[in-house]
Amino acid sequence: MRDMICVGRLAGAFGVRGEVRLKSFCADPEAIVDYVPLSTANGREFRQIVLTGQGSGAYTARVDGITTKEEADALKGADLFAPRDRLPALPDDEYYHADLIGLAVHDTGGALLGTVRAVLNHGAGDLLEVLPPQGQATVLLPFTLAAVPTVDLAAGRIVADPPEGLFEG
Repeated sequence: MRDMICVGRLAGAFGVRGEVRLKSFCADPEAIVDYVPLSTANGREFRQIVLTGQGSGAYTARVDGITTKEEADALKGADLFAPRDRLPALPDDEYYHADLIGLAVHDTGGALLGTVRAVLNHGAGDLLEVLPPQGQATVLLPFTLAAVPTVDLAAGRIVADPPEGLFEG
């Protein structure tokens, strides 16, 4: 799935006629319809998505192949993926979350701090969830230029300058 990027998530039924709630992870949320066909992790493909409205935190949409409330509810939580080559190229200082997950994180002295487990955003900016090498509790590293001065995708690593004490027991 490395050549696939998660661009959205089905969030359950909207009404009783098969419409769904659709969360878009695209910079321009409405652009999600430009990347069809979209597929789920288990390979189900959706060739047409029509946005029908906007609710709180999600769009409402008609998705081909989903015609009942029960079908929509059964797909609640399903991530939607688009082929990487259909997505726009990013500027040098922007990254797809999928490219960051799994990268080794080193401090500025070269010591391994851990591996990126997830990229989170709770409203105040992106955070890298870093799993330390000994498997201790994960650490949330602010994904800012000050805390993460270097992302080297080709080398598969991140150089971090975390706030003092962040990675200490």
